[in-house]
Formats: sequence, structure tokens, C-alpha cells
Amino acid sequence: MHGRSCAGLLAILLCSASLMLGQSIEALRDASSVSNPSPQSLDVRQRTVSQSNARPTVVAVPTLPTFPGSPAPAPQPLPWRGPIFPAPSGFAQLARSAGIIFSGAVTKIERTSANIPGQAVGTVAITFHVETAIRGATAGKSLTITQWIGLWSSGQRYQIGERLLLFLYPRSKVGLTSCVEAGMGRFAVDSSGAVWLSPQQALAFRTDPVLGGKSHVRLSDFASAVRWAGEEE
Repeated sequence: MHGRSCAGLLAILLCSASLMLGQSIEALRDASSVSNPSPQSLDVRQRTVSQSNARPTVVAVPTLPTFPGSPAPAPQPLPWRGPIFPAPSGFAQLARSAGIIFSGAVTKIERTSANIPGQAVGTVAITFHVETAIRGATAGKSLTITQWIGLWSSGQRYQIGERLLLFLYPRSKVGLTSCVEAGMGRFAVDSSGAVWLSPQQALAFRTDPVLGGKSHVRLSDFASAVRWAGEEE
């Protein structure tokens, strides 16, 4: 009876020792894995840390493009260009727009006014002795035109004794008129009766079959050009 108790006690002690030995070996393995981690365990840990430290994605603001290797060249100033004016119309359009066309000498200039309902508008009256009548005038007679004084102030002036060939708009309801297309409808006439074209006029009328390519022409040529413009309508 006593022998059996001793044997049982010995069996219990051996079993407890084996269990303690197994736990120690497992602890040693865990410590070894911590000090010398395997590639698989490192990958798992890194992914775990990355996931735990994950932050919201930040979208970068686009920046201006850069030029690798050297700084971007400074922009160079554009060459200066003169003002661009609309292309003037041809002689045919000039002639068709005119209600009065004649050549003559200025004989009188006076300040006047036009009566418009509710107000009085300052005007200037210019009287000519008509030498050559082409439209809306009579040769050998006096012809007085009236224009708004603002045009006189802006440069559309006349001098007594000045000889001109004029293309004038038809008179308005209050009797006012002015040169067609401003300076385009005004030509200087010399003592011999030749009509001179300014560089701008010569450029505008360069395709006209009568005036094209000429700097000055006879009055009869202008009359022919006006008739040609009328036939082209």
C-alpha cells in the first residue's frame, strides 16, 4: 500500500515537470522570435504597424511646370506695332455715299447755329464758288454747306481761298453735312486743276480702274470715276 502511494506521487511529479519544461521551451521560442524575427513575421508586423499608422491621403496641389537643367527663360517683350485702323472703303463706296460732289474755292466762313427742337447747336457755314459740279451743285454758282462746330474743332477746317474737291453726305433734316468718311472725302486741288490724293487715299483707291496707282489726276478723271461707280451699282 505504501509502495503504490509512492509510485503515484512520482508519476504526478514527472507529469508536472514535463509540463513546466514544455512551457519553458515555448517561452524560449517566443523570445527567440522577438530577438531574431523571421521575414514572414517582419512582414506581418510591418503591415500591422502601417495599418495602425495609416493616414488620409493628401492630394498635392498642381504646380507650374519647371524646366529641368536650366531656369525658365524670361519672357521677351513683343515688338511695338502701330495702331491698327480699319481698312478704308474703295472709291466706289465713297462716291455712292455722297449726295454732293464738286470742286471749288472757299469764299466765306462764318459761325452760325442750327435750330433743333429744344436746343440750339453751334455750326459753321462755309461758302464755295463752284468750279466743277459733279453731283448736287451747279458750276459757276455759290454753294454754302453747314457743318457741326464739333467737326471744326476736331480738325475738319477750311481756309478762305482754299481749293478743294469734296464728297459730302446728303444734308440732314436740319441742313447739316460733312465730308464722306472724314478726310477720305476731301481732296486738295492745285492751281492747274489737278486733284491730289493723300497716301491714305491712294492706298484705299489702288484697285479703282480710273484712280488706281495715281497720286494726282485731272478733275475729268474724277468725274469719270464717279460715273463708273454709278454704273457698278
